[in-house]
Amino acid sequence: MTDRLVALGQSKTDYPMEYDPLVLETFTNPQRHTEYTIEIEAPEFTCLCPKTGQPDFATIAISYAPADLCVESKSLKLYLFSFRQTGAFHEDVTNKIATDLYKLLKPLWLQVTGKFNARGGISFWPTVRFDRDSIDPEVL
Repeated sequence: MTDRLVALGQSKTDYPMEYDPLVLETFTNPQRHTEYTIEIEAPEFTCLCPKTGQPDFATIAISYAPADLCVESKSLKLYLFSFRQTGAFHEDVTNKIATDLYKLLKPLWLQVTGKFNARGGISFWPTVRFDRDSIDPEVL
């Protein structure tokens, strides 16, 4: 399996200005013989409310048990940045992130939680979990 790393090590970073799952990159899991969990927290996630255009702020929490591939962190940062000008509901954004990462990594399991800041006194924290044993790949 060949690592697919392009963004890592570039001296100048080009930030995507619209949603782009193709910026995600992977590398070969160096511990394929061991089941373990990778936990990632992105506390500066932003997207736009699709109705008002106002910014929504969230912490995106990602946990997964890698199989053959791991997500490269700089590409993940660029991917999450690509939502900055995207209008989407909290539930949709969280599902989209989970689906894109699951399709890319094909992990043993993956969970994504969007911990969105309160608007109007209400916080939404949608959580999506995909498990290799229970997910129908045709649905994704």
